[in-house]
Amino acid sequence: MNNVKDIHIGTLIKQIVLEDKIKISRICTFLNATEAEINDMYNSESLDSAILLRWSKLLEYDLFRIFSQHLILYSPPSKRERENVKKKSTVPQFRKNIYTKELIDYIIEIVIKGEMSRKEVVQEYGIPKTTLYRWLVKYSPKINEQFSK
Repeated sequence: MNNVKDIHIGTLIKQIVLEDKIKISRICTFLNATEAEINDMYNSESLDSAILLRWSKLLEYDLFRIFSQHLILYSPPSKRERENVKKKSTVPQFRKNIYTKELIDYIIEIVIKGEMSRKEVVQEYGIPKTTLYRWLVKYSPKINEQFSK
């Protein structure tokens, strides 16, 4: 996961396509689109959710998670969270403070590489200091192994 603050989904899709060496003919057939339309998608900052779902299936990569991570890191607490209000709803409710393994790895990586200090991570992303320190103790050895390979 690179930068989830500024999302340009078309660029990300193109990057995955190039890394996975997916042929344009396969993409066109799967998405029922022309090569020109595919190139337009690569240049698009946003895409329709139905198209994004098709891309996710083709690439075997959850593109929606990029947006979920953005919400976790950059959106302010909801009014319900601030006021600790519980409201019954038929719409699924998600807790903002659930961090995915990918997000934890990303945060630990930027701290270990020195791209951000622990204090900067706490301030920028609103992650509680104790949570960050727990992650560093628990996951740092695994991240260090990845860098040493």
